[in-house]
Amino acid sequence: MGPAEIHVEVVYAAGPHQVDLRQLNLPKGATAADALRASGVLAGWPAEQVDALRLGCWGRACDPGLVLRDRDRIELYRPLLVDPKEARRLRYRRDGIRKKVKPPRR
Repeated sequence: MGPAEIHVEVVYAAGPHQVDLRQLNLPKGATAADALRASGVLAGWPAEQVDALRLGCWGRACDPGLVLRDRDRIELYRPLLVDPKEARRLRYRRDGIRKKVKPPRR
């Protein structure tokens, strides 16, 4: 890696326990969109699915035009399939009241 390059990671989790991590060296001044293109994570995806994804840098939402710094981590967020509150209601209907929680160890 030369002085005019930065090291970044692009991460996408397609599902539980399925993580696609790509490490890249890009020129200084590269944007999040440049990192996505260079990573190849979205190669062959239909445009409507790519548009539904959201980007983040270290857990914070960002725009594709964000200028990256050395050691940044770009994350791709999938849309939610179910509202988290509704998912809790469905689990409660399915499982009922949870088992008693064990007291903490002393």
